[in-house]
Amino acid sequence: MSTRTESGQDDPLIEGRDDLLAIFQKGEKPRERWRIGTEHEKFVYWLNDHRAPSYEEPGGIHALLLGLTKYGWEPVYEGDNVIALTGPDGAVSLEPAGQLELSGAPLDNLHQTCAETGRHLEQVKAVGDRLGLGYLGLGFWPDKTRAELPVMPKGRYGIMLRHMPRVGSLGLDMMLRTCTIQTNLDYSSEADMVKKFRVSLALQPLATAIFANSPFTEGKPNGYLSYRSHIWTDTDPHRTGMLPFVFEDGFGYERYADYMLDVPMYFVFRNGGYIDAAGQSFRDFLKGDLPALPGEKPRLGDWTDHLSTAFPEVRLKSFLEMRGADGGPWNRICALPAFWVGLLYDQTALDAAWDTVKHWTIEDHHRIRAEVPKLGLNARGPRGRTFQQLGKEILAIADAGLSARARLNGAGDSEQGYLDPVREIVESGKTPAERLLAKYDGEWGGDISRIYDETRF
Repeated sequence: MSTRTESGQDDPLIEGRDDLLAIFQKGEKPRERWRIGTEHEKFVYWLNDHRAPSYEEPGGIHALLLGLTKYGWEPVYEGDNVIALTGPDGAVSLEPAGQLELSGAPLDNLHQTCAETGRHLEQVKAVGDRLGLGYLGLGFWPDKTRAELPVMPKGRYGIMLRHMPRVGSLGLDMMLRTCTIQTNLDYSSEADMVKKFRVSLALQPLATAIFANSPFTEGKPNGYLSYRSHIWTDTDPHRTGMLPFVFEDGFGYERYADYMLDVPMYFVFRNGGYIDAAGQSFRDFLKGDLPALPGEKPRLGDWTDHLSTAFPEVRLKSFLEMRGADGGPWNRICALPAFWVGLLYDQTALDAAWDTVKHWTIEDHHRIRAEVPKLGLNARGPRGRTFQQLGKEILAIADAGLSARARLNGAGDSEQGYLDPVREIVESGKTPAERLLAKYDGEWGGDISRIYDETRF
């Protein structure tokens, strides 16, 4: 989740609807300036007892952040607490229970993306080895209860933790017990954004199936392959889901802005702190009628903040965010952006992907989204094909898209190789979650602690 460092008092006031749309329009870039942003989270734990470290304890999360500053990262403070880092590779931040996230820099190609990921993991491993900390690449804590997890000292998280139980039964699990990999991609125009949004939203459940990696809760199988994905179905119906209006005629910047204006607020950031505005209306804010800040109207930074508080399967800011994948190991962190770049950054591939999904109905989208967390690649599309079969077709399109991009590294390798982990999953029909379940039932003998050796970075 995003980290604010300044209150934005110098931000211009929002004068009208055009200001709301400007953030989307400013995201438009010519093809040669399209970039790839990759975000990935991992669970942090003590090597000696697998406990999740708190922020303040000796050698804990605060010490981990400070340890990373030796690599040139600059601390970001909220009050007296270091709650993030910035540097050439983007930003390092904390999720609510101390999950460590890299929000990578916007990069030209997947070779750079994977190198950035490698640098980050080398750095956190080096600091972790010194402190006695390890990292798990999974979508959900496999053995921790909510009560066993710490809460990081970030103001927005306190507001969200209070609000979540009012609107869903699993929102606290989303905050405290999940990890994801995300890819952020550009568009050239409103029409290009619309097509990319529709394709990526339709195929987000396929990414969920391929990267499914969260089959355990509190030490036992939970009945899902991606329990992380299931959690989003009961987090907050006002700000999650498949967004049926994206597939309707006339969808564009204005319709997405209307959606966001109807998403209840969480907070307003002022004077270095967060003001609780949970459940209040940004439409009222525009009129100066926000109960949390009576008489005050929003600034552009407030709108940017608000855009970050909706969590649909695909999210629009000044770029498109792909939000469907569980956390995982290094090679799958590289594979997810390869999957989406191959589909969305080559016009022939984008057109072919759209031809595959354009006949799907809203009912199809909702059914598939509901089934995939349990069934993974055994879920079926509208014409009865399994997602394994669909995955083979879509991967062929993505591979051709990466080939057409022709971005080579110094050794002459294309970007297509980053799809190899995905190819192996789809060819076998076995998701990462199913492989973990087989080991749990087999060689682990039901001992969930073995997962720490299996999925450690």
